[in-house]
Amino acid sequence: MTITMTGTRTYTIPELNNLLDSLDGVSFKADNKAETYDWIEDQLYRYKYDRLGKTYKGVVRAFLRKYTSYSDSQLTRLITKWRKTHHVKLGSYTRHRFALTYTRDDILLLAKVDTAHNLLAGPATKHILEREYGVFGHSEFVRLKNISVAHLYNLRHTFTYRDHAQVFAHTQAVKNTLGERRKPEPDGRPGFIRVDSVHQGDSPDGKKGCYHINFVDEVLQWELVACVETISERHMQPVLRALLSQFPFVVINFHSDNGSEYINGIVADLLNKLYIHQTKSRPRRHNDNGLVETKNGSIIRKAIGYGYISASKAPLIDQWYQDWLNTYLNFHRPCGFATTIRGKLGKEKLVYKTEDYLTPYEKFRSLPEAAQYLREGVTFAELDKVAYAMSDTVYATAMDKARGILSEKLKQAV
Repeated sequence: MTITMTGTRTYTIPELNNLLDSLDGVSFKADNKAETYDWIEDQLYRYKYDRLGKTYKGVVRAFLRKYTSYSDSQLTRLITKWRKTHHVKLGSYTRHRFALTYTRDDILLLAKVDTAHNLLAGPATKHILEREYGVFGHSEFVRLKNISVAHLYNLRHTFTYRDHAQVFAHTQAVKNTLGERRKPEPDGRPGFIRVDSVHQGDSPDGKKGCYHINFVDEVLQWELVACVETISERHMQPVLRALLSQFPFVVINFHSDNGSEYINGIVADLLNKLYIHQTKSRPRRHNDNGLVETKNGSIIRKAIGYGYISASKAPLIDQWYQDWLNTYLNFHRPCGFATTIRGKLGKEKLVYKTEDYLTPYEKFRSLPEAAQYLREGVTFAELDKVAYAMSDTVYATAMDKARGILSEKLKQAV
């Protein structure tokens, strides 16, 4: 049975006493809290509770307690609220929400950075955000500079971010006595270069596409890329000579797979003249040239794609590499440098810590007595001008615009 709390008559205090005596042994229970609060407020008004004496107040409280089944402590809280505000209303529920650390503008800024850098790994992006604020003084990164890698990925999964953010060919084995079959051992020294080629596919009518030549230093991950029409000696020799001369440090070792574009007499003579030792990958040791092969996918394929591009377009791509990409890779794009941890049983494990993400140039500067590895005529003062002329994201944005112009030129007929 449901009892509705209504009443138009105001009883006298003696009548209330008689009423309570007559209801001895009878109990009531209020189900609708909002209506109960309104009824209590109405009764307190009717009996002018705040003007009653202590005895009469006790009678009114007993009356309220009988009809609501509320405890003394709860009635005391409600009466105290009525005396302060002259209202007894049910409080509205407010869901607890954590304070927002990163605003919508921060998410849009992260999307801009990821778009410019073509979505790097979380630790690498975190390092860029820190450099944008700490090195280049961009105040809009004041909150993002402190973001954790885990929360960076959380922001990348938001709707705001998603709305605004935008196969290797195996080389045939060749038997050749040139080059020494062993894995290079740099021992922490720069100058040990890993080399590989990437073919840009064949056309439907069988025409060969252009080739990308990728040079990566094993210790610093310093990377230089070029594009040639063919991997014949006529095109390869000048490109190899040019790339080897662009490294700011002395090149000690040249390591490649067994492709004929590198294991031949002309390349061997070139390396001998430059006093560079030549090595090549060992059979059934797939990791001997794994670093540069990884860079083929994460750098060249990411920048140029997998589709066929005519060999005649190679000079256009090479010019973009020399004007933009090579500078970006070495001065503005962080790389992960692994820390080796040895377990109890002697097994080694590579761990990529957040603080180990550096640009190749930062890694170079961090080497003990780094100046000893510089080529003759090269100074860190000159390299600093290149490294800090533009911020990472500003440079990446400008490079992306240049890539857009390159894409339009590549679409044009030969």
